[in-house]
Amino acid sequence: MFRAALLVGCFYGLTAVILGAMGAHALQDKLTPKLLNSFSVGARYQLMHAVLLVGLGLWARSLPSTMIHAAIGCIIVGVLLFSGSIYVLVLLRWKVGIVTPIGGLFMIVGWALMFVAALQIKA
Repeated sequence: MFRAALLVGCFYGLTAVILGAMGAHALQDKLTPKLLNSFSVGARYQLMHAVLLVGLGLWARSLPSTMIHAAIGCIIVGVLLFSGSIYVLVLLRWKVGIVTPIGGLFMIVGWALMFVAALQIKA
């Protein structure tokens, strides 16, 4: 699972930078400020969680834990649903709003699982 976290984290980081630049430059004159802000939030959360996934991959490699493996899965799915649904909503104008909070919930669960895993580390 550590390899998946590293690969997906790198891919999410790569695409977040590309999408963030697209939002800042190519979409600036094509979207309303509200839609542009939503797009920016999607890219920002994607980038933050990309870095997190790389860190989780390293954590999973050095201190394997079922909690960390579950956290990795939740973060991967959460970013895909949260940021992905925002991109679809903004760029394609498809009404997928219910998916966004489900993605956020997956990210929250991922962070909670990391918290529990950190508590279980023997100092």
